[in-house]
Formats: sequence, structure tokens, C-alpha cells
Amino acid sequence: MRQLTGKVVVITGAGGGIGRALAQRFAAAGAVLALSDVDPAAARETARQACGEDGARCYALDVTDRDAVAEHARQVRSDLGPANVMINNAGVAAIGDLVDLSWQQLDWIHGINVNGVLHGTRAFLPELVDSGDGHLVNISSLFGLLGVPAQSAYCAGKAYVRALTESVRQEMRVAGHRVGATVVHPGFVRTDFVRSGQAAGDGDAAALGDVVDRWVRTTPEQVADKVVRAVRKDRGRVLVGADAYLGDALARLSPVGYQALTSALTRSMKRTSDAENTGGERQSA
Repeated sequence: MRQLTGKVVVITGAGGGIGRALAQRFAAAGAVLALSDVDPAAARETARQACGEDGARCYALDVTDRDAVAEHARQVRSDLGPANVMINNAGVAAIGDLVDLSWQQLDWIHGINVNGVLHGTRAFLPELVDSGDGHLVNISSLFGLLGVPAQSAYCAGKAYVRALTESVRQEMRVAGHRVGATVVHPGFVRTDFVRSGQAAGDGDAAALGDVVDRWVRTTPEQVADKVVRAVRKDRGRVLVGADAYLGDALARLSPVGYQALTSALTRSMKRTSDAENTGGERQSA
């Protein structure tokens, strides 16, 4: 799909972060945008920034609702025609060891990161096929390539996204459909993603987000640029950021040995976060 002008591009989780950057880049390439978010006002703001007040269709969408996602696919087709590009971008973070996360938190992250991607993929695949020139993009993560402490639920979901996308890519080829598929593995990105997540027990996602932001350099725009290139060139897998490349290499070279490194890094980040929280409490006192 070297030409994006006039192509219908659907983006979930478009209210900010990577979703907003994707909208801006695809709009600049001449695409017609269908933007959705659980917060419709945020999606409208993305549309305003990307292409003006009336430059995109915006929808309120809860990706955990299978029927709502199916209806969304029908509505987009009615409004704009069959989708050419479907980007399942909506995702959330839940920080904490598996035994410390509540079932409510586990259901929440699974509903969005796993079921949300499944719902979007299944609902829009027929549209991509009908378009005659389709492409599926699913946003996974560095943590879809390896496992790390305090992220077991998130890692499991992102590994699911990787396996789903790679399998669907092959299914489209075997069936002879003109539909590509790309799984995207960004490392840490400068967004509010970690800060706006949930944490087990008395954990503080906002504090961890502050620690992460100090050394994160990858921007949402860098992710979006790579996604646009991947769609144009039908790339099956995209890594974004030095940490993503390093994590991929470690997982390939030492599938078990890398765990000592990730465990040590997690302990270090936790000590830093705990020390800052203690220092802040003392200063307040």
C-alpha cells in the first residue's frame, strides 16, 4: 500500500499518545480517518490537531464490548466505505506482581489489551478484505517479546497480540487476500501510558511513570513514522526504540538468561521509586 491518499484508516485509542501521533501522520499522508476512543472528546481533539474540525470521523468506543466493536465496523463502512487500514492501538497498563493484582484489575487489562485487539481484528478483517488493499496493524510492546517482573499480565497480553497478528498475516496469505499485517513492538515511549495505568495494592503508577520518563527518549511520533512505513512496505514486524532492539536481541540470544537482567533492573527502579516516595513524605512532614 504505497499510496495512502484516500485510504480509510481506523485507529482505536486515538485520544492521545501513540494514537494521536498515528492520526497526525496518516492525515499528513492523505488518509481518511476514523478515530475512536472511550473518551470521544479526546478523539475529537485528536481530529482537530490532525486535520481540522471536520477532517475525520470520531466515535465513542469501548473496545471491550464485542458487539459495539462489530457495530463500529459497520458504521465506519456506512460512513466512509470499507476500511483499508485497521490499527488496534487502545491499551492500558497494570503494574504489580500477578498475585497482588486484583481480579478486577486483571479483567480490566485483559479486556482491553487482549479482547479489545481480538474484537477489532475480527470485526475489521472482512472490511480489509473487501477493500481490496487492506492492512492490519496491532500495537504490541517490547514486553510482547520478553517477560519482566511486575508486568506479567501486561506481558501476557502483548505476547497474545504478537501471536495473533503473525498468525493472521499468514492466514491472509494462504487465503490469497490482499491484506497485510504488522505487529508493532515499541519500547518505552514518552506518553502518559504508565502514569495513567493501575497499580496493585498501594503501588503508585504515577511515581513509576515519573521514573521512566527520566530516561525514555522514544516519542509517539517516532512510533507513528515507523507504522506508516510498515504499512507502505508490508512489514510483518516493527521494533521502535533502542530498548526494543536490545530486548529482542536478549530474548533471542538467551531466552532464560535475560531474566536475571530484567529482575535486577526492576529491583533498581523499585528502590529509586520507593526512595523518592519516602523523601517526598519526609519533606511534606
